[in-house]
Amino acid sequence: MASKNSNKTFCCYYKNISYMKADEKLMIASSKRVVIKIGSNVLTQDNGLNLNVIGSISRQISMLMDKKIEVILVSSGAMASGIKKIGLSKRPDEIPKRQAVAAVGQAGLIMEYEKAFERFDKKVAQILLTSDDLSNRKRYLNARNTIYTLLSWKVVPVINENDTVAIEEIKFGDNDNLAAMIALLLDADILITLTDIEGLYDKDPRNNPEASLIPTVESISKNLEKLAGGIAGPLGTGGMLTKIMAAKKVTAAGIPMIIAKGEKPDILTRLFAGEKHGTFFVPKKGRLSRKKCWIGYSLKPQGAVIIDDGAVSAIINEGKSLLPGGVIGVEGEFKEGAPVEFCNSNNEVIGMGLVNYSSADIIKIMGLKTSRIKEKLGHKPYDEIIHRDNLALTAECR
Repeated sequence: MASKNSNKTFCCYYKNISYMKADEKLMIASSKRVVIKIGSNVLTQDNGLNLNVIGSISRQISMLMDKKIEVILVSSGAMASGIKKIGLSKRPDEIPKRQAVAAVGQAGLIMEYEKAFERFDKKVAQILLTSDDLSNRKRYLNARNTIYTLLSWKVVPVINENDTVAIEEIKFGDNDNLAAMIALLLDADILITLTDIEGLYDKDPRNNPEASLIPTVESISKNLEKLAGGIAGPLGTGGMLTKIMAAKKVTAAGIPMIIAKGEKPDILTRLFAGEKHGTFFVPKKGRLSRKKCWIGYSLKPQGAVIIDDGAVSAIINEGKSLLPGGVIGVEGEFKEGAPVEFCNSNNEVIGMGLVNYSSADIIKIMGLKTSRIKEKLGHKPYDEIIHRDNLALTAECR
């Protein structure tokens, strides 16, 4: 970023405050269901698990549970645990070996959590997921119901990606994304991501002493994403950018998020006591419905439709459905009922929806009034390309 514009650029992202704003404090204090994600860098020590951190986090979560707060834990650390148990010097390069190491390590990870929580008379349950589990509506609902049942039993769900069976097509990619998906799945009140640095900085604080913490982010711009892309995480699969993308998902759905330093003493209890730590991401007003969260963030797009400015305005500002007249282009091949992105004329993604027509049929009727659908196709099951009940806005415009 150009230095002369740096202050002007950043003022639209955050407000440089040292105290917790009243609404931030209220959002945290009123949270009754919390997703907590712990990163690899926090959990790892000497190529193995940091048992002190596991013990501390387990104690703090137990204290929150004693205050009637439901906690879902998304935990990295399986790879580090497996490397230590097998006696390897580093993470293997080959995918089958990495998956085997994760399988060994996952057992060790859940065992350590079980021992740590047992000290506070709490039980844990292991849940391993792939993105395929959440893209299938039936399995999505089954996963949600299982986790709800565990929470009703006062059991801590410990969730991780099922690395042993995951292939590229069904991977979440990183636990930041997984944590965001779980927060959406369970309609959480807040997502807290614990990492190895204090929060989001304007530069990488590990190699730049002039770096400044950004305490509050009110909107996530392309410039902010670019900034975060330069702050990597050496041990995990995700750096700061994956955390920003997770924040983008949950805040668009109306859920706040915090990035904070996981090794800071009593970080969770201090946050819930009203202390300001890390970076707080302000959520958009209004919550997406559970169905729209599933459409917008759990499904993988099978194509895209390009829509004109009038259709963009009607969908965003008036809550309208997408009609054939607003479509100006189609990308990819897909069938009726497929999840499809809809983009503006600059190819910027506005949201995701379930289409009522195949790509071939949309090409035939795009730009036309609904009265001409039957003339072109020989039938007219729907007026809408995407009904408003089956579309979710995922862009900053929401």
